[in-house]
Formats: sequence, structure tokens, C-alpha cells
Amino acid sequence: MTTTRATAQAEPGLSAAIRRRDRLRALAPGLAACAVAVASAFGIHALLPSLPAMTLAVVLGIAAANVPGTAAWVGGAWQPGLRFAGKHLMRAGIVLLGLKLSLGDIAALGWQALGLIVAVVLLAFAGTYALGKLFKLPGDAPLLIATGFSICGASAIGAMAAVRGTKHQDTVLPVALVTLCGTLAIGTLPLLMHPLGLDTVTFGRWVGASVHDVGQVVAAAQTAGTVALGAAVVIKLTRVVLLAPIVASAGLWQRFQRVRGSGGPGTFPPIVPLFVVGFLAMIVLRTLGWAPPPVLDLGGLAQEIALGAALFGLGSAVRVRELLHAGPRSLVMALCAWALIAALGLGAAWMMA
Repeated sequence: MTTTRATAQAEPGLSAAIRRRDRLRALAPGLAACAVAVASAFGIHALLPSLPAMTLAVVLGIAAANVPGTAAWVGGAWQPGLRFAGKHLMRAGIVLLGLKLSLGDIAALGWQALGLIVAVVLLAFAGTYALGKLFKLPGDAPLLIATGFSICGASAIGAMAAVRGTKHQDTVLPVALVTLCGTLAIGTLPLLMHPLGLDTVTFGRWVGASVHDVGQVVAAAQTAGTVALGAAVVIKLTRVVLLAPIVASAGLWQRFQRVRGSGGPGTFPPIVPLFVVGFLAMIVLRTLGWAPPPVLDLGGLAQEIALGAALFGLGSAVRVRELLHAGPRSLVMALCAWALIAALGLGAAWMMA
């Protein structure tokens, strides 16, 4: 009887261990594919610095999903690991992104510059959301695209999708569009620097205020030298700080809508997801100087690896045939939004001069 009771007591723990083992086995092929893709993206970026590693990770994911040789694996054995990367590694990357931000650097910009950056983000957000509604994009697509275009690309889309409870597959189109337009900015903005009569600092500010992803900002700004790059990165990271209040506002609005719709209290998603709280905690850690340079360097590398794996996972959900079948409406909307934020960013850069 004692042996039977001990076996029964051990069974729950044994079952949990078996479930964890099976879960790891299911995730392993997809996570291994992510590791290879991230290594490839970094390798290509090292050879061609003008191509951001994060953009390459998305492109490799799209290629893997649409090339006959790997498409079957993406839809089969790799699928659990790719979904895990697209959701959980994205959140880990957002948390670690906070280590790149110091409130001291942002405060050094001055109140006028801060006000202009906030105005650009809010106007770009509202304008892009309105365009999404005007072009009748489905579901949360207008909100996700507005968040990605106005703040920090795919990372912002992942944060907003979490607070909205958006399905993984519904983030695919916004990520594809923000990646496409950010890549377009890398090639287009440097060509406009001299025709618009911009000096290096003003050009850097324009890039930081209007390009979506941090890696895309670096790729575009570095074409004008280190002075432009420094100006661009500070303004871009100031935009990134606005991720938390905008996500919190979306969480409050979501809660208000549910209360109004149900007529009473219920179960709600958190106003600010836990990983966004972690993002804010990392900003505080960096600002207070509690993280030594080696930790910051390691955190930066881990952030790029996590986000690269997440973007490969999200890219692998893109089916080119489905995008083409959806028609040019979403693409035209995204290009209009890209032109809007480029114009807003240029106006702000001129006013900061």
C-alpha cells in the first residue's frame, strides 16, 4: 500500500516532466531553424552593413515559408518552435530593448525637441490608424500598423497585439508592411538628403523621427556619418519610450470597451503587459547606471538574437500568394502612411534645427 501511495504521489511530477520533455521536443526543430536564420542574418549583415540584420531575419522567414524545399517544414515540424519565437522571444526582445534607453540622454534633447517627437508619434499614429480605417483593413490591422509605423516597427506591433489579444496570424500583414516600408526608407531617405538641403544633424533627426525599426534607423543614418547616426539613434529611442504609454492607453480602452459591452466588471487583460513592465524596468536600470557596460553589451546581443528569432518566426507566417490575393489595398495604405510619417518627421527635424 505504501509503494502504491508513493507511486501515485510521484505520478503528477512524472507526468509534468514528460509533458515538458515532449514540449521541448516539439519546439526544438523550429527554434533550431530560428538559430540558423539569425546566424545567417548576422553573417549577411556583417558582409553588407547596409542591410539590417532584423530586416534580413524577416526576409529569411518569408523565403522559408514560400520556397518549396522548406515550406513543408515551416508548416509542419518547425511550426511549434516558430510560433513560440514569434510570441515569447518577441516579448523577451522588447524587455531587453529597454537596456538601450537612458532617460538622461532623452532629457538632454530639451523640452522643445521632446514635444516635437511626441507630436510626430501621436500624429503619425492617428493618421495611420485613420488611413487603415479609410482603406477598410480588417480587424486590428489599422491599430497594429499605426503602432508599428509610429513607434518601433515589429516590436511595437508585438506589444500592441499582446494587449489586444490579437491572434498570431493577424500580426503577419502589419509586420510585413512595416518591414517593407522601413526597408524602402533605407534606400530612399539618403537619396533625398542633398536635394532637400539637409545637413548631417538634420538628416539624422529626420531618420530617427520617421524610420520604423531601430536597425533600419541605423542603416539609413550611417550613410551620412557618425554625427547623423548619433542624432538619429537618440531621437529613435525617444520614440521607443512612448511604447509603454501608448500600449497602456490601448489597454485602458480595451477595458472600457469590454465594461461598456458587458454592462459590468469581468475578466480583463492587464492594462500594461508584464513584459512592458520589464521593458520599463530595464530603462530604469540603464538610467541609474546599475548595469555595467559588459552587461549592457550582453543584453544588447541577447536582444538582437531574441528579436531576430521572433521576426524570422513572424516572417515564416507570411504566404506571398495570400498577400497577393488580398490585393494592393493594404500596400497602398502602407505607402501613404510611410509618406505621412516621413513628412511629419522632416517637419520636426527642420523645427529642431
